Amino acid sequence: MSTTHEERAAVAQPVMPATTLGELIDAHLYMPFPFRRSPHEATAAAGVDDWLHATGLSEEPGVPAMISHTRPAELASYNSPDADPGLLQLVARQIAYQFVFDDRAEEVGRHRPGQLLPMLCESIAILRDGASPSTPLGGALSDLYRQVRDRCTPAQAARWAWKSREYVHGLLYESVAQTHPSPLGSGLCTSIRSLTAGVEPFHPLCEAAQPCELPPGELHHPLMRHLSRLSADAAVWIPDLFSAVKEQRSGGMINLALAYQRAHQCPLPVAVTLAIQQINRTIREFERVYAEIEPELSPSGVGYVEGMAGWIRGCYYWSRTVPRYADAAVPALR
Repeated sequence: MSTTHEERAAVAQPVMPATTLGELIDAHLYMPFPFRRSPHEATAAAGVDDWLHATGLSEEPGVPAMISHTRPAELASYNSPDADPGLLQLVARQIAYQFVFDDRAEEVGRHRPGQLLPMLCESIAILRDGASPSTPLGGALSDLYRQVRDRCTPAQAARWAWKSREYVHGLLYESVAQTHPSPLGSGLCTSIRSLTAGVEPFHPLCEAAQPCELPPGELHHPLMRHLSRLSADAAVWIPDLFSAVKEQRSGGMINLALAYQRAHQCPLPVAVTLAIQQINRTIREFERVYAEIEPELSPSGVGYVEGMAGWIRGCYYWSRTVPRYADAAVPALR
């Protein structure tokens, strides 16, 4: 992210009046993908509760309240409305696990960073070496990995594990950034955010939803890899808009809107507007690249890209109403 002439002009212009950040986002965000939800959402929600209880995570302090505020099955439903009940259940459980893991890593990383390393190392050992877990979080991850191997092809499961390891490493980078004495630069912020997004580990599940395995020439095509990055960035940057007030109050650093605010020393609504402009460019680039490669894709390749687009759509509609981001409905003047 750099300070362009366009950004300087946007900072100088008054932001369209809006009562809340949520209204500002709704007024300016480009969202070409219509709202959809799965008919299996209620079953997935019950399955998440059962799985959290079975793995012992529901006994961890604060987890039941956090799950009720984040609604993992709702996010899975909005992202993957065409998934069969079994796959939707797997997506919802993975979302729930990542919410628990991410919140724990953030809390430990900020206040007891030395204790973060055993937690992250356990996850890497499970994902890389198939090591036995020693904590409830590790046990949940090990069970999740088993479910992925049962549902996916060996190649898809390997990609899931690789992307999940990247996500774990990203949380370590976030901890370093949060405890650094000086403000983080915008470029480093967005680089870390691309890892902590936790969206790309779901792309192998988008593959698994297709009737046939994607040919290597499609899956590893440079344009397909570009689409993967664009969809992951847009999908995670949208919740950053809605969580900006919450993150600002808690001292969060890894947030696109707050990165713009630090870079331009501007009020939060202006920073959110700049972030929206970047998201809009990203979504339009996703559409352009998809249109370029679509004629070359098999039906499974098309379905895979539609699955990635579903994460952009789902994260927007979920963020608008989820209790976790209720602060977006409060006026933000700074």
